[in-house]
Amino acid sequence: MGSRIWLIAGPTASGKSALALRLAELTGGEIVNADSQQLYADLRLLSARPSPEEEARAPHHLFGVADAADGWSVGRWLRAATETLAELAARDGPAIVVGGTGLYFRALTRGLAEIPQVPPFVRRAAENDHQALGEAAFRARLAAVDPAAAARIAVGDRQRLVRAWEVWSATGQALSDLQGTGEPLLAPGSWAGVALEPPREALYARCDARLAAMVEAGALQEVAALVARSLDPALPAMKAVGVRELAAHLSGEMTLEAAVALAQQETRRYAKRQMTWLRGQMGDWPRITGLDPRDQWRQFLALNPGLTA
Repeated sequence: MGSRIWLIAGPTASGKSALALRLAELTGGEIVNADSQQLYADLRLLSARPSPEEEARAPHHLFGVADAADGWSVGRWLRAATETLAELAARDGPAIVVGGTGLYFRALTRGLAEIPQVPPFVRRAAENDHQALGEAAFRARLAAVDPAAAARIAVGDRQRLVRAWEVWSATGQALSDLQGTGEPLLAPGSWAGVALEPPREALYARCDARLAAMVEAGALQEVAALVARSLDPALPAMKAVGVRELAAHLSGEMTLEAAVALAQQETRRYAKRQMTWLRGQMGDWPRITGLDPRDQWRQFLALNPGLTA
């Protein structure tokens, strides 16, 4: 890639989108989404996708490009990101890749290997084990051989837990290790990465406030539209944080207050998993701490002395 590429990673609600937008406006760069939930057109509110006004301030790519019925894999995102970055490089334009999906950044910088095919009997055994052990015990067993997968996979995501265990059973290698053994898309020296790592309690408070604001802005209607489509619950969009909890309220299973509180709890857990991933997989990336946008920008400029505000 001939152009300068910045990678901005961080947990949900950490301010990375605002930082990316400010950088894009300063450099004339274009923003590329690296958040698995912001891919989906159906999740503008719950995924905290940039608003139409924000998208108008700088070119944005791979935001809201997928339908909820169409589940994107890491490989599919990587192919789309490859094409986008190549187009920007051809125009000699700066690229700013921003998001909270650590595996996307790992695929960019370390590559994405082809995972060996798992025999059907191994897959069935893994599914039976999950059912017999229960999620907590199954996750603990996975953590002994693939701690990165056990940390990043969301609570209730049976499909990905089983997938990680079946790969280990079939290959004797952790899925997390295999996912980083391909040919990296970005050559060393062609990119600069930064990770946002604000104080945990302050981040949790922002997560809670933002979830409440999402509901005020119409997140219930967003979830109602998804539920009305009767989509497969295993689809990535249907497992987005907040969908299951608000859907439970819409079906009469719990009050709105209880659903919001549960969704806030899941958001905090999601942020914790993201920060665990950043520490484990991006420990050598420079850090930006704090939540104040002005402080974050000052720290970013200090890490990139070639930029002038």
